[in-house]
Amino acid sequence: MHIENIDIIKNSGEKVKFSLEKLRNSLNRTGANDKVVSDILDKVIDELYHGISTKEIYNRAFALLKKCKHPYASKYKLKKAIYELGPTGFPFEDFVSALLKYSGYKTEVGTLLNGKCVTHEIDVIADKNNTSTIIECKFHSEQGLKCNVKIPLYINSRYQDIKTNWNKITKSKNRLTPGWVVTNTRFTKDALQYGNCCGLYLLSWDYPTNDGLKDRIDRLGLYPITASTLLSKREKQFLLSRSVVLCRDLIDDKFYLDHLGVSEIRKKKILNEIIQLCG
Repeated sequence: MHIENIDIIKNSGEKVKFSLEKLRNSLNRTGANDKVVSDILDKVIDELYHGISTKEIYNRAFALLKKCKHPYASKYKLKKAIYELGPTGFPFEDFVSALLKYSGYKTEVGTLLNGKCVTHEIDVIADKNNTSTIIECKFHSEQGLKCNVKIPLYINSRYQDIKTNWNKITKSKNRLTPGWVVTNTRFTKDALQYGNCCGLYLLSWDYPTNDGLKDRIDRLGLYPITASTLLSKREKQFLLSRSVVLCRDLIDDKFYLDHLGVSEIRKKKILNEIIQLCG
């Protein structure tokens, strides 16, 4: 099937372009083979109707992928799964901490550090190779919101206050490296310009290119527990409240499924989905 942009007509009568190529790329990234992807695209095209939204198209593709194989669907809905770590930012901080642990860092969450002027609560401190990194996390629970320039401005001022006092407050000989700003959404142009100019390391959903949050998750197989298509919302919130943030954490802590009253048959399906998802 030749993939190209197609026109869809909104209920308002406005004609907009929808990229089938973009949808195909999203499906390919789940690991689904070419035949599965082509079959889903064919069905989606057949079901297009006047007034359909882009969101509905993607939801339909997800539903078809879910019928095919759960791990594919879990990877496909990764971005939504990150949003589901909310509404507070605490699970996202734990998630960022977990990503760093699997990259060789020793991490602490919610640490108080005295700056030259005031005391700061730091989201994540990561130590590796005699260095320490201060990481601030900016979580948005609503899609479409971006991390604007005020965030790196604020975080850089905190970082500079701590840096000035670093040799006095640390008990180790670790060198303080440039601060990080991590967000589950995207940075505005001004935020990127300022952050890069002042020396902060910026990490968002798709930045830096090929090494953003999504790329790291896929590369390491560190999917959030919210990516599961078999766990209910209540069950996911229960697990998050017990600091079970990663899917692979549940493999070692499967006794939590017993606490939730999950049947043996369903438990087997959930764990099988997670094992396949984590690779």
